Amino acid sequence: MSDKDTLYREQAAEAGSFRFDERVAAVFPDMIGRSVPGYGLIVPMIGQLARRYAREGTVLHDLGCSLGAVTFAMRRALVGRDLRFVATDNSAAMLARCRQLQNEEPAGPPVDWVQGDILDTDFTSTSLAVLNFTLQFVPEAQREGLLGRIAAGLVSGGALILSEKIRFEDAATQQRQTDWHHDYKRLQGYSDLEIARKRAALE
Repeated sequence: MSDKDTLYREQAAEAGSFRFDERVAAVFPDMIGRSVPGYGLIVPMIGQLARRYAREGTVLHDLGCSLGAVTFAMRRALVGRDLRFVATDNSAAMLARCRQLQNEEPAGPPVDWVQGDILDTDFTSTSLAVLNFTLQFVPEAQREGLLGRIAAGLVSGGALILSEKIRFEDAATQQRQTDWHHDYKRLQGYSDLEIARKRAALE
């Protein structure tokens, strides 16, 4: 169980101050579940997609793995398969928690928990790569290069699973999406002040 996310209830946030540190790691499951519509369905469905695309003797990458939810969902779906998982994140706090959580998981294919930049990842012999709300944290000028390297490393029949926020060119359409997202957060119990502070921290 994670703690309830109250990080921005009483603490102001400077622009760009959001970090995946120990405080965020402690509340992350609650935070993302209450912030991303459908997240609770996305993760297990990635596990089901892994059954379709994983190839024996290959590597599956969870890029920006946070607390390893996608890695664990795929492992559960692929018990007994000859596979290797590489879960990469640049947050030491997140990866420390991943290793603890793995102790509570059933046995499955091995996982390499890698602290580092996903831009440095070797995609040789990859059958499945997952960017689950991670691409937004990659500098825009480097995104296409990363996607190209993933594509080049995929074995025949392999796949990339990409879950991501999108931005609409039409300002009115974008504003509607933003308003609906904030409405969702309010329904999950976040106050307008918390929403504004989190948004400032992420920008």
